Amino acid sequence: MAKAKTQFVCSNCGAVSQRYMGRCPTCGAWGTLVEEVQQTEKVDRKSRVNLAGQIAKVERLNEVDIEETPRILTESNEFNRVLGGGIVPGSLVLIGGDPGIGKSTLLLQISGDLSSHGQRVLYVSGEESASQIKLRAERLGVQGDAEFYLYPETDMSHIRKAIDEAKPDFVVIDSIQTMQQPDVQSAIGSVSQIRETTAELLQIAKTNGITIFIVGHVTKEGAIAGPKILEHMVDTVLYFEGDNQRSYRLLRAAKNRFGSTNELGVFEMVHEGLSEVTNPSEMFLEERLDHASGSAVVVALEGTRPVLVEVQALVTPTVFGNAQRTASGIDRNRVSVLMAVLEKRANLLMQNEDAYVRAAGGVKLDEPGIDLALAIAIASSYRDKETHVGDAFVGEIGLTGEIRRVPRMLDRVLEAQKLGFKRIFVPKKALEDKKNDITDIEVIGVKTLSDALAQALD
Repeated sequence: MAKAKTQFVCSNCGAVSQRYMGRCPTCGAWGTLVEEVQQTEKVDRKSRVNLAGQIAKVERLNEVDIEETPRILTESNEFNRVLGGGIVPGSLVLIGGDPGIGKSTLLLQISGDLSSHGQRVLYVSGEESASQIKLRAERLGVQGDAEFYLYPETDMSHIRKAIDEAKPDFVVIDSIQTMQQPDVQSAIGSVSQIRETTAELLQIAKTNGITIFIVGHVTKEGAIAGPKILEHMVDTVLYFEGDNQRSYRLLRAAKNRFGSTNELGVFEMVHEGLSEVTNPSEMFLEERLDHASGSAVVVALEGTRPVLVEVQALVTPTVFGNAQRTASGIDRNRVSVLMAVLEKRANLLMQNEDAYVRAAGGVKLDEPGIDLALAIAIASSYRDKETHVGDAFVGEIGLTGEIRRVPRMLDRVLEAQKLGFKRIFVPKKALEDKKNDITDIEVIGVKTLSDALAQALD
């Protein structure tokens, strides 16, 4: 009997090496090469052949009919928003998140919703038995409709047969790390198993018009476990964020071929499952103090949705040799740059001050439009002077202290107006041609950071 040959595959990028190396020569990651048994012969798989045996054909672009595949809406508006306006039939959607964050709960509720509207759903679980899923479904109030099928299995050959027999409209794979290809000689959850399993699921989805949701585990760094090619193969990558100390969960789209990326959906985890938060701005501002220094409200843009978030800052004299910069939910480098601009352009002595900055509510802000609110909060704490409770701020700050425009200014102003804010500080001349659309809020245009500080902290 011939000796089995082995190779080393990088779990980060999928690169193959014939010998072990501490560092992957392709992506440069350390300790990611995993030994696997090399396949002696290639499995004969037909490409783009559906379960009925039909093969793909060449078509003209103007002859392709998209009317046959309309988006499917669920009862969860937040879920529809993150997917770009509903579920696209035949798409492959990957949902990742920390253990216990609620990935299976979300998909179980969505599956129950779809089955109650006549859609046939096959829920494949490699981590729970059918009775365990039924117990969780009863707790969540998910009804066992006739079109909702459970299949506790990990073998992809059996799963493919079940899909062929049940002919579902939707398939849930929970989770991809527990699935295995019987003809791949490697451990469950390895790079080869995940890659081959996802490739077969992709083929099933595209050739049969079946939407497949895949649950993916994440590493301690927060990235989805498995080779990076996994995220390239799927149509949509969703991240379910939050922590066990908070009841709120954020669903983000990191990749979406059918909609906007960085879209945000907000849910609250309650005993009965996940419930939608229809107005996240009120959630982020509900515990804000009326007369507190170091606080400012920014109208941030999350995908297509403007969201009002409180930015908090605490500036205190340093007791160490070098001043500390600590940030939560905001890029630490952005804080350092803004404090340097405040010192140079606004004459605030920041070099001997520790700064602690956070975005309230656990949300992450990474767009340039938060600069003005962040600078106002830092200056407010430094001067120990409160900001007006009815003020909001939008604008990017340049290194020369100028206030620059950011996208979708009118939508941001109207969102602040809807929540009852009295004034909003924006870049000068940003909305001069849209003043007729703004009625109940005063728009203050500022050109420089010094101008904004003088009016906001008067």
